[in-house]
Amino acid sequence: MLSAIKTYNDKRFLSIFCFGIASGFPWIMIGSVLSAWLKDDGLSRSAIGLFGIIFATYSINFLWSPLVDKLKPPRLGQRKGWIFSMQIGIVLCCLAMSQLTTTSHLFYIALVGLLTAICSATQDIAIDGFRIDCIAENDKDGMSAASSVATAGWWTGYGGLGAIPFFLADLTDWSWANIYLLLGVLMALLAIATLLAKEPDIDRSALLYHMDSEGTDDANANASAQDKIARWLKSTLISPFSEFFARNGVKLALSFLLFIFLFKIGEAFLGRMSIVFYKEIGFTNSDIATYSKLLNWWVTIVFSLLGGIVNIRYGIYRGLMVAGVAMAASNLLFAVIAQTGPSTSLLAFTVIVDGFTGAWSTVAMVAFISLLCNRAFSATQYALMASLSVAGRTFVASSSGIVVDSLNGNWSLFFTLTAVMVIPSLVFLYSIREHIKNVQNPLAPKT
Repeated sequence: MLSAIKTYNDKRFLSIFCFGIASGFPWIMIGSVLSAWLKDDGLSRSAIGLFGIIFATYSINFLWSPLVDKLKPPRLGQRKGWIFSMQIGIVLCCLAMSQLTTTSHLFYIALVGLLTAICSATQDIAIDGFRIDCIAENDKDGMSAASSVATAGWWTGYGGLGAIPFFLADLTDWSWANIYLLLGVLMALLAIATLLAKEPDIDRSALLYHMDSEGTDDANANASAQDKIARWLKSTLISPFSEFFARNGVKLALSFLLFIFLFKIGEAFLGRMSIVFYKEIGFTNSDIATYSKLLNWWVTIVFSLLGGIVNIRYGIYRGLMVAGVAMAASNLLFAVIAQTGPSTSLLAFTVIVDGFTGAWSTVAMVAFISLLCNRAFSATQYALMASLSVAGRTFVASSSGIVVDSLNGNWSLFFTLTAVMVIPSLVFLYSIREHIKNVQNPLAPKT
C-alpha cells in the first residue's frame, strides 16, 4: 500500500490535475447551470431533458479525434496547442451566452451550448491523449494514479468551481446570463495554466512509421501525390480503429465497447435530472451548491485518490465491480429522498455515497480505457471508447425528462429504475473479467 501511495509522487500529475479541472468545468456551463437557468425561467422537465442532446457531441468526438492525433498546431505542441485553442473557444462561447435570454434567444442558447460542447469535447480528446502520453508503457500503476488525479481534477472543475454559480444565484442579484461572464473568466485562467504545462515527449511520427508496413523510405520517395494522400488518410482516419480491432479481435473488442457503453447508463439518467429533482423537491440553490457541488467535490477527490490506490493494489476489475454495486445502491438513496422530502442530512449522506461511486467507477474506467489504447493513436482510441461511455448520457439519457413525465413525476420509481439499469453491465462485467484482468499496454512485449 505504501508503494501504491508513492506512485503519486510525480510532478506531471499537477498538469494532469489542472487539465482535469479544465475538462470538468464546461459540463457546468452546458449542464447544471443551463438546467437551473431553464428551470427558473419556466421550461418543462421534458424540454430541459432534451437540451441534453447537446452532450451528444461527447459521444461522436471520435469522428474528428484522428485529426487531433495527426495535426500539430504551431508553437505550443500537439497536445497543448489543441487544448489551449479549444479553451479560448469556450471562453468566447461564455461571452456569447451572457448576451442571451431564454425568452427571446432559446435557439441561440442551444446553438452556443452546442459550440461549447464541441470545443469541450475536442479539448477532452487532447487532454486524454496528454495523460496517456505522460505515462510510461505498460505502467498500470502509473495509469491508475494518473486516472485518479484526472478524476479529482474533473470534479474540482465540476463540483468545486461548479458551486460558485449557485451561490451567486442565491446570494446576489446576478442573473444566470451574467454568471456566464464569470465562467468565461475562470476558463481564461485555466487557459493560462495550460501554457505552463510541459508537452509530453512522444515521437508519434516514429511510432506511426514503424507500424506502417508501407512506411519505407523507398515507398514514400517513389509514391505519387495521390498515393501519399491516400496513405495519410489511411493512417489518420482508418488505422487507429482498425489497429484496435485487429489487436483485440473483433469479438473481444466489441465486448469491451459494449461494456463501456452499458456501465454508466443508470448514472447518466440520474445525473441529467438531478438539478431538476433538487429544485422540485424543495432544495435551494445554496443547498445545491453546498451539498451537490462542494461536498460532492471533496468526497470525490478523496475517493478518487483512494480508488487509484485500490486499483493499484487489487486491480481494475475489482474496482469496477465494487463501483457498479455501490452505484445501484446510491441511486436508491435518491428514491428515499423523494419520499422523505428536502432533508439536508439525508442529502449529505446520499451525496457522500454517490461521490464514492462516481469517483471509484470513473477512476477504474479511465484507467481501463487508457490501458486499451495504443500510444501511437492514444487520443483517437481513447476518444472512441470514452465516447461510448458518454453515449448513455446523451442519446439515451436525454429522454430522462420524458420518462419522469410519463411516470407523472414519480421520482422514487424513476430512481429505482436507474438502479436497475446498472445490473446488466455488472453481469457483462463478470463475463469478461478475465480479459479485463489481462489488459496490457499494446506496445509492451506480450507474455
